[in-house]
Amino acid sequence: MTERPSIAIIGTGNVGASLGRRFASAGYQLHFGVRPGSDISGVLEQLRSAGATVSAASPQEVARRASLVFLAVPAAVAVEAVGSLGELGHAIVVDCTNPVRWSGGPIWAPPAEGSVTQAIAAAHPGVRVVKAFNGFGAEFHADPKLPAIDSGVTVLIAGDDVEAKREVASVAEASGFSPVDAGPLRNAGLLENAAVLWIHLATAGGLGRDIALQLLRR
Repeated sequence: MTERPSIAIIGTGNVGASLGRRFASAGYQLHFGVRPGSDISGVLEQLRSAGATVSAASPQEVARRASLVFLAVPAAVAVEAVGSLGELGHAIVVDCTNPVRWSGGPIWAPPAEGSVTQAIAAAHPGVRVVKAFNGFGAEFHADPKLPAIDSGVTVLIAGDDVEAKREVASVAEASGFSPVDAGPLRNAGLLENAAVLWIHLATAGGLGRDIALQLLRR
């Protein structure tokens, strides 16, 4: 049996913590990157009591240990956060962020490069980066199951590195999600726009957060 890759999660808010719980429940070795003074003991205790292999250390340390680094920080600091992690030639960075501002509802606010993912790639050309896990709320990161259609929520994956996308898709599928290759890195902005649509429907649109944009076959 092939050994599963280890995963680092940078960012321990709702998205990061929920993703961590999901990946740990699927049997992945998990490392949370936390800044000095951050306390995630409750999350760690919960995961360990369920039998998960999980640790916490500085973002730089966990990035060195992991094959995949999931970025769950505010979009405005994503590029800087990746730069602070040190050498990442060994790892795949998964950008889960969305650049959004608010004016009566969510508005897509991308950087000049076209998307946060493209900005990361431009600033750190040696890093393999993909866009994924950004199209729904933390509730689906924690539990991707959609009982009405007996399927996991769709995870769209965009990037130029085909093997990196396959690796991310493998993690997604093993964790109960439904991965879909959404094309090259230039499509990362489309994924961010889809996320803004979800945010609008869930908030300003009044539909609530238990909704998902799902790709279905007839």
